[in-house]
Amino acid sequence: MINIARGVAPDWLDVSRETLVKLDNLLALVEKWNPAINMVAPGSLADAWQRHVLDSAQVFQFIPPLTRKVADFGSGAGFPGLVLAIMAQAALPNLRMTLVESDKRKAVFLNQAAQQLGLSATVLTDRAEVLAPLGADVVTARALAPLATLCGIAVRHLGAGGVAVFPKGGQAAKELEEAAAHWNFQVDEAQSKTDPAGRILTLKSIQNV
Repeated sequence: MINIARGVAPDWLDVSRETLVKLDNLLALVEKWNPAINMVAPGSLADAWQRHVLDSAQVFQFIPPLTRKVADFGSGAGFPGLVLAIMAQAALPNLRMTLVESDKRKAVFLNQAAQQLGLSATVLTDRAEVLAPLGADVVTARALAPLATLCGIAVRHLGAGGVAVFPKGGQAAKELEEAAAHWNFQVDEAQSKTDPAGRILTLKSIQNV
């Protein structure tokens, strides 16, 4: 375990101290902006390192090593998009992050945070369903919509052979069942490292039923 200002970096978070500091700085920016924009629930800030930063960071291990373009939808306060961009700086330096956020105020935050943290990230202020297809290698979204809806976003914005990585809570099994009524896909499930009831779902070969 590594102690830093905000909390503890567990053993599975195998990153440099510089990366940890940037993650800490991102959280400080969220805390600074949150009273004005309310990007995350105020009650979650007391445990934000676990609930937001580490919960987002665990997604990184499911990004294939040759990934060049990741699109994060409903980026909000940068979870997981900015967290992934921070982690990619050392581990996947050729990765480029696109953050999609329809709320203009949150998009301003994302731009400011990316600049201050020195991240390679593009912020698009639009809705996923009207945005031109991005051709991403990986799409992500956290706490944005039910899985059936996310499958539609993935189909629109994934390039050939791309994968979708979606962290889900205790309703993951139910969402998979509902999504399977409308979509065919291959799915791998992994236990969440931050939520005993949660799952990380990796979907590929998504097609309409």
